Amino acid sequence: MSVTQARLGGRQPLRHPAARADAYSSAEEFVTDLEVISSSLVSNGGAELARGRLRALIHAARALRFHLAPIDLRQNSDVHERVVAELLRRVGEDDDYLASPEEVRESRLLRELATPRPLASPFLHYSEETESELAIARAAQEIQASHGPQALPHYIISKTSSASDLLEVMLLMREAGIMRPADEPTLGVRVVPLFETIEDLRGCESVMSRFLSLPGIMAIARGSWGGVIEVMLGYSDSNKDGGFLTSSWELYQAEIRLTDLCRRSGLTLRLFHGRGGSVGRGGGPTYQAILAQPAGSVSGQIRITEQGEVIASKYSDREVGRRNLETMVAATLEATLLNADAEGEAQFRLTMDTLSRYAYDAYRSLVYGTPRFNEYFRAATPISELAELNIGSRPASRKASNLIEDLRAIPWVFSWAQSRVLLPGWYGFGSAVAVLLESQGKGALAELCRMYRGWPFFRTLIENLEMVLAKTDLGIASRYAELVGDRELREAIFGRISAERQATEQAVLSITGLPELLGSYAPLARSIRNRTPYIDPLNHLQVELLKRYRSGRSSERVLRGIHLTINGIAAGLRNSG
Repeated sequence: MSVTQARLGGRQPLRHPAARADAYSSAEEFVTDLEVISSSLVSNGGAELARGRLRALIHAARALRFHLAPIDLRQNSDVHERVVAELLRRVGEDDDYLASPEEVRESRLLRELATPRPLASPFLHYSEETESELAIARAAQEIQASHGPQALPHYIISKTSSASDLLEVMLLMREAGIMRPADEPTLGVRVVPLFETIEDLRGCESVMSRFLSLPGIMAIARGSWGGVIEVMLGYSDSNKDGGFLTSSWELYQAEIRLTDLCRRSGLTLRLFHGRGGSVGRGGGPTYQAILAQPAGSVSGQIRITEQGEVIASKYSDREVGRRNLETMVAATLEATLLNADAEGEAQFRLTMDTLSRYAYDAYRSLVYGTPRFNEYFRAATPISELAELNIGSRPASRKASNLIEDLRAIPWVFSWAQSRVLLPGWYGFGSAVAVLLESQGKGALAELCRMYRGWPFFRTLIENLEMVLAKTDLGIASRYAELVGDRELREAIFGRISAERQATEQAVLSITGLPELLGSYAPLARSIRNRTPYIDPLNHLQVELLKRYRSGRSSERVLRGIHLTINGIAAGLRNSG
């Protein structure tokens, strides 16, 4: 083992080897030797020794192997297509790849994937972006070669919208030697599409169906990937694109379509839920969220992202972490075994289609259809200050632009939480219910009540709405609105937000039949009520500091104060970003 440690760690171990031996080629070999030692101890009266540190070491080696935690690669599909276009152009194969239709791209990429001939040459100079992506691909190959394929098992493709987006990544993997063309090609990394926008969620089935129908793909899926197809679903960007209700519903329907597709193809689907901490980014109680998944979509396995602040609260304490893991395992088992649609779900889905359409119109009308809404948003929330502070892993916007379309979902949600509006977690629901009742009468309310009582998806949605509404405080939000210099703009937009907030609370209470929000969740209501006196002063202080900072008094102390209030408010609200 000391030789293996020296090879992988790059330095000599403290204990020198007792004899000369080759390094382990894999963690499995190491585990096999440990099990031989354990069996020998048990067979020769040393069972107590086998149950101690040795058993713990075997468990650790099985779970963590030699790499501790696996790495996922992730990059935007736009980057991949530019890199592939440059590689093809530099060898004179294709000068017009970026302008080519999807069918031409697929044909060109499949021809290239069928040959082991590399595209990249050490004698050619490429753009900085292409050099960087090729270097990352080569580093991935080195990690797999030294620590095994399990050390880097997934490559996630953000903004997937076509089958060529997946083929482009496969081509880059071939350049690094991770994919090997043959009669039965192999690919040492699972290519994971990430569908994020409302449009992409609606088209995910056709993209995956097309991808699986391409030559050689099913051989890779059944061989290299063990018959498991993984698809990542984006909660954050779909919410920013279409609002809370439409995002939740389109994600649910996407899961149904993908599950059916994989079942027809004889493959197993593993869904990777890209949830954030806030309800606006798919957050909320994990147990209920897993049970609310469509029947058949949780087939004994599920992947879920956990945000940094959520990890700290859930797993920093050993016993709390154990309880959270047990909760996730229990929910996964329950969702797998109780594999049946709710009674009346077919009719419930029709109602949700209508409700989602109304909510989408209301949300898009405010966020993307209201003149100067972007101006209001940037003045009435601390988004500009968030972008300047070093509290995130990525820039606030994907491009050098102030448009909401280019803003990343995390600062979008986080800014609304800081100003106590939490708009991404509820806006549009009240209007949707009002229009539904107006068009279909009181019978529609009775239907919504039946959905709440009998459909886990809808019940979880309403419970999350209750939590977000309970944390919303439009009195404090009005102080942030005062930061908007144009009074007419301020009153017009804040008035719409206030009216929608009232309509949403009224709709939720009508559906639950309770006199107040969180009426059936006294511990949560008490927790929020007890934290509010500590959060409110931080909001008032933040407003004052924002006024000073924006007026030109941008000293280090003011900036530090804004930073501290941001952290304090986020900690008090908890699932806020």
